[in-house]
Amino acid sequence: MSGNYAPLSCLNGVRVVDLTQFEAGPTCTEAMAWLGAEVVKIENPMRGDPGRQVTGIAANASDSYYFKILNANKKSATVDLKTARGIELVKDMVKKADVFIENLAPGTIERLGLGYDVLKAINPGIIYAQVKGFGEGSPYERSLAFDMIAQAAGGTMSVTGEQGQPPVKPGCTIGDTGTGMLMAISVLGALYEKRETGKGRRLQLAMQDSVMHYIRTSFAAMAKEGSTKPAPRMGAQSTSGAPAPCGIFPTKPGGYNDYVYIFCSRANPEHWDRLLKVIGREDLLGDPRFASNDERNKHEGLINEILTEWTKEHTKEEAMQIIGAAGVPAGAVHDTLELQNDPSFEKRGIMQVMDHPDGAWKCETWPVRFDGKPPELKPSPKLGQHTDEVFASWLDMSAGDIKALRQEKIIG
Repeated sequence: MSGNYAPLSCLNGVRVVDLTQFEAGPTCTEAMAWLGAEVVKIENPMRGDPGRQVTGIAANASDSYYFKILNANKKSATVDLKTARGIELVKDMVKKADVFIENLAPGTIERLGLGYDVLKAINPGIIYAQVKGFGEGSPYERSLAFDMIAQAAGGTMSVTGEQGQPPVKPGCTIGDTGTGMLMAISVLGALYEKRETGKGRRLQLAMQDSVMHYIRTSFAAMAKEGSTKPAPRMGAQSTSGAPAPCGIFPTKPGGYNDYVYIFCSRANPEHWDRLLKVIGREDLLGDPRFASNDERNKHEGLINEILTEWTKEHTKEEAMQIIGAAGVPAGAVHDTLELQNDPSFEKRGIMQVMDHPDGAWKCETWPVRFDGKPPELKPSPKLGQHTDEVFASWLDMSAGDIKALRQEKIIG
C-alpha cells in the first residue's frame, strides 16, 4: 500500500446513533464515519444488519463483502430492540448523540417507540434523519423500496436504454448510494446550523425523490421539446442530445469491455477538428458534411464508421490517451476488475486494503482527498464488536452493568 491516506477529524466529537441497514442509510453514515464521526451501528444481537449475509460471502468469512464496503470505519453495538430495556438503552444514547438515522420499513421506528417526537423530547438538538422509499404524503408512502424500485419510480430507467427499446436499469445503485450521499450532505448542513442555533432538525429523504434529483437534465431535455413528451432514451448519447460523435466505439482486441467513449462538445467546435487531425483524417477538415453540429448529426453514421475504423486499431487505453492528449474528451470503458487493479488508484490512496478479521481485501474509500490524502480505510465492525466500549464510554456503564445486560440478553 502507498500509505497515502490519513485519519480525518473533520467531524471529531460528532456522535451518530445508526439504525440503518442494507445500502442507502449505511452509505450516509459511512460517509460521516470516514470524515471522523463516531458512528455506532445498533444491530440485532442474533443476525445484525441483513446486509451482513447478502451478495458474496467468502469462504470462512462471517460478513459479506457487500456489508464490509458499506460499513467501514463504524462501530457495532448489539441491542435487542424487542425489549423495553433495549429501547431505553437507545434513548439513553440519543441523549448523548448529535445524529440519529434510520431507514427501517415504513412505520417500524414509530412502533419501536423511537419516532421523531419521542427523541426530540429527549434531545431537542438531535438531528433526526430518515430514509424511506417514498415520501411522506406520497400515495406509495407505506410501500417498500429497494434500489431498483426507486430507479423505476424515480425515472432513471425511463431515460436509460436504446431508442425504441425497453427501459434499462442503470448499473450504478443511484437509488441507494445516491440517496445516502444526499442525506449525508443534508446532515452536515444541519450540523453546521446546529453550531449556531443549538437546534436539531428532522431530515426526511425518499429514494424516489432522490433518484428524480439525479435526472434533472432529463427534465431540461423534456422542456426543450415543449414539455409535451417525456424525455427519450438516448442510448449511449448525452441526455441533452450532443452532436456526433457522441458514443461508444469498439477497440482491439474486441473483448467484452473493449470500448472507448468519444465526445465532441457542441460548445467547442474545435473538438471536431482536433479529432480529425489526431486520427489522421485531415482530409475531412472543412468538409461541408461536417461543417456544423446539425450537419454532423445528419451524417452520424458516416462519422461512426470513420471513427470505428480508427478505434479498432487501438486498445481502449491507447485511444483514450491519444484522443485525450489532443484535447478531445475520451474515456476507456473500464470494468470493475481493471479499476480495482489499476495501480494509480492504490498509489493515490483511493483504493486501500481493509485489514478485516475475515481477511485483507482491497476496496474503495471516500474519494475526496483532503490536502492530498483521502481518509484512512478502517475495517467494518464485527457484529457487536464495540458493545462494551460504547456503553462504557457513552453511558458510563461499569463492567458489571454491561455483564448484567448481557445476562438478561438485552445486548449480545
